Amino acid sequence: MRFPCFRLGFFLLTVCFSMPLAAADAPPLPADVIVTNARIYTMNPQHKWAEAVAIRGEQIVAVGDRKTIDTFRGPSTKVIDADQHLVLPGLTDCHIHFMDGSLGLTQVDLNNAKTVEEIQKRVKTYADAHPSEIWIQGMGWTYPTFGASALPNKKILDDIVPDRPVYLVAFDGHSSWVNSKALAAAGIDRNTADPPNGEIVRDEKGEATGALKESAGDLVAAKVPKPTRAERLEALRKGIHEANKVGLVRVHSAGQDFEYLDLYNELRKNGELTLRFYIAYFLNPPGLTPESTALIESARRQYNDDWISGGVVKTMLDGVVEAHTAAMLDPYSDDPTLSGKLFWDPGKYKTTIADLDARGLQIFTHAIGDKAVRLALDAYQNAATANHTKDARPRIEHIETISAQDVDRFGKLGVIASMQPLHSYPDEDTLDIWARNIGPERAKRAWVWHSIADKGGALAFGSDWPVVTQNPWRGVQTALTRQTDEGKPEYGFVPQQRLGLDDALRGYTIGAAFAGRREKTEGSIETGKLADLIVIDRNLFMIEPTEIGKTEVLVTMVGGKVVYESPNWKSPAAREKK
Repeated sequence: MRFPCFRLGFFLLTVCFSMPLAAADAPPLPADVIVTNARIYTMNPQHKWAEAVAIRGEQIVAVGDRKTIDTFRGPSTKVIDADQHLVLPGLTDCHIHFMDGSLGLTQVDLNNAKTVEEIQKRVKTYADAHPSEIWIQGMGWTYPTFGASALPNKKILDDIVPDRPVYLVAFDGHSSWVNSKALAAAGIDRNTADPPNGEIVRDEKGEATGALKESAGDLVAAKVPKPTRAERLEALRKGIHEANKVGLVRVHSAGQDFEYLDLYNELRKNGELTLRFYIAYFLNPPGLTPESTALIESARRQYNDDWISGGVVKTMLDGVVEAHTAAMLDPYSDDPTLSGKLFWDPGKYKTTIADLDARGLQIFTHAIGDKAVRLALDAYQNAATANHTKDARPRIEHIETISAQDVDRFGKLGVIASMQPLHSYPDEDTLDIWARNIGPERAKRAWVWHSIADKGGALAFGSDWPVVTQNPWRGVQTALTRQTDEGKPEYGFVPQQRLGLDDALRGYTIGAAFAGRREKTEGSIETGKLADLIVIDRNLFMIEPTEIGKTEVLVTMVGGKVVYESPNWKSPAAREKK
């Protein structure tokens, strides 16, 4: 299906929008790097297109037409001929769990395993190939794989790995699946009480089935041997490489990375950090303590530059729709006895948010159900009123469904909608489990990014990796089509929420920079900003939206340095040359 509104005319500037020359007849100081012969989409609305960019150190010093930028060429200037490829600002992932995702690269990968038999095959193959591993770990199973129950059983794993504990996390990170050995290692039996905000799923006899919801999985995770420092560093190197490979130059960590700040700093000191990090402290109920406050403030003081920064706190109000743990204003359609639950006492949450806001800390709140989204908006409004704060840019993460009367509050309150387009991908999980659970009326307000933007709300996009791939191009395509790769549903899932290409890209570039309080230095290709940019293999403005997910990044540049180069970047005209 063609979307004509995505095709834009190509307009090249004939003048340079750059720093003025020191004198009319004096050439500018030479650039260290020039990228030229390019189709540059700057994300600067005043000057959308350019042909070339000049870089000195880590910053862009000029953007404009080829002839003008060529005046920045000196004897030592490196020139990258883009061979008419599309150049964009480097992309930012606004919601990621980077350490978990990186470690997952070394474990059982269950993504896209469609049957129980395929899961068993992957787990057994991995277990046989790693006989010395005490625990078998993995991630990526989905609820539809297990039919109407939507939850797996320990016997499936006992049949293939009876002698070692197996611990597998669902694709969304909100449910876990273990075998009998893992249950025994954690001491889980019929007498084990459910932990706060968690559930040990049991059969009719009261025995644990092997499925664990929310924090119940932590009972088993606590028994899993922890990776060594060396193993974590090696995993991070792999994760960073994969991020650069798909065009990411910055990520916003939404939890589980704060305690490893020193590892990221070690990579930076060793010259191995080629990805910028904004890292949140994960705050659980009941709220701030002297110890957590000291950790947050210490990180804000120590890490506050372009590469690693703190000063942000993540909270979590509810779970997920698939497991009936997202907090809903009305009961679930498929089970009226359930409406989810809030992980925080509402009053305590509001008090904590006001305290964080008063300290000038940015706040991320996980809220998926409409009840959780409303509470987050109420708390942010209360904090702004109590503290008289302006431009605090608090964020709500996910927003999978929302009450109609809360849509325009994002724009009115200055709350950023941090969403993950690929989560709306209309596969079996979305259409058969998610939509069934909340019912057709609430499903009409599924991932309403277009409605929020239309009412003046700011959008920021990410992946939630390792929940889904950190490859942003799948997300861009889904934002435009709301369809599967096969083009289903015919007109898209809740098609009125589709975005145009410019808006989708903004969510990963200048919108993402705004969401991280860095729009003055990042997010667009403009003079004075950091030289973070990418060269890709296709002109997104001249192809069908259904082809965007296949985009390959040819070159990723961070701080003026090439940090990734595709094996397909082979054309002599497009090679770096003196």
